[in-house]
Amino acid sequence: PGVLFIRQTHCNEAAWTKRTIFSVPSFPWEISPSALRSCMSAWVIDQYGTDGVLKYTEEMPVPSVGSTSEVLIRVHAASLNPLDISMKGGYGAKLLNLRRDPMSVMAGASEFPLVLGRDVSGEVVDCGSDVTHVVPGDEVWAAVPPWKQGSLAEFVTLTEYEVSHKPKLLSHTEAASIPYVANTALSALVNAGGLCRDSASNKRVLITGASGGVGTFSIQLLKAWGAHVTVTCSQNAEGLVRGLGADEVVDYTAGDSLELLEMMEKFDVILDNVGGETEEWATGLLKPWSGAKYVTLVSPLLLQTDSMGLLDGMLQAGLSLHNKAMQNIISCGVFYRWGFYAPDGPALDEVSKLVDAGKILPVVEAQFPFTQVPQAFQKVENGHARGKTVVRVVEDDDKRAEGLGRTRRSEAADSEQEEREMATQN
Repeated sequence: PGVLFIRQTHCNEAAWTKRTIFSVPSFPWEISPSALRSCMSAWVIDQYGTDGVLKYTEEMPVPSVGSTSEVLIRVHAASLNPLDISMKGGYGAKLLNLRRDPMSVMAGASEFPLVLGRDVSGEVVDCGSDVTHVVPGDEVWAAVPPWKQGSLAEFVTLTEYEVSHKPKLLSHTEAASIPYVANTALSALVNAGGLCRDSASNKRVLITGASGGVGTFSIQLLKAWGAHVTVTCSQNAEGLVRGLGADEVVDYTAGDSLELLEMMEKFDVILDNVGGETEEWATGLLKPWSGAKYVTLVSPLLLQTDSMGLLDGMLQAGLSLHNKAMQNIISCGVFYRWGFYAPDGPALDEVSKLVDAGKILPVVEAQFPFTQVPQAFQKVENGHARGKTVVRVVEDDDKRAEGLGRTRRSEAADSEQEEREMATQN
């Protein structure tokens, strides 16, 4: 307990407590960076493609606080997700452009230059007049919605609702590994899976493809909630997932993996990070006629809108979901659902508490400096993730912060272990 298996490579993703809102006066001498600078450094794409489309620029306009609820953040660290790789190739472009600006789609406007990067940890430098949860100088973390300009830049703007105070025990590099997978996992497990802190105790959950960002976060969250967690991953990831709390591990590369799963007690919830053929056998592992749920994070929605157009693609995806849901509920009484990322700052507030309590640890597999973003993308494209790949945008004091964070997390883990031992003795 409290031990994090991190393989770092230094190279050249229900019911939540309400936030406490404080009203803090602004001061006339506070000047936003956007008033001092007009351009910033960023990695952008000017077209969709694979190799060579990522470009470094120092002429990206600095974003400004455009509404009363927006927050301008100086990015200290960002991290990559498989979605960034897909978006670089044009995945989801039609639906995301519609979400960015419906009128611009009708007018044929371009989304370029486009900044990728879905996670941010940094410092607030400017706020809209209605923002009360954070103030300039606060250290925050957030998941950047895919329809917004991303975090592979010096600055990014988000709404107050999307932003949360960074865990005190984490450095920016560590913190940047969590928000997007956390919001994705919580949306899938809570909104689609029906689980929460009060209902997950002793529930049996299966996570497929558990060694990536969403999987490693979900294991820790579910264990903090008291669930029994079984995972599938490759054999060389077993130490990682067991170290994070997985109760049972099945090597999906073994020829008898499905037989091993079928021999186990059936599950209440399955979180599928793999998709494809997994759907064909996974629903059969759920408890029949007991409200069990299969939740997949691999839906065809964006692929179908890309290939068929917005209207036809959404219609086809909707029909596919309806047919599969009806087939499963009629045949064995299980629910078939899609899970999606959903922006949720208040949820990150709760995650922050779990991190500072030592119940959730960052899993950072690789780190890259801001100058080597293309190499970071290549690392993620290679697949077989063991946690997250992080980009250090600001190098200044993160190493000192990481050392302090490790010391504090060790103390938190020791305290948690002592509490468990006392509870056992009593």
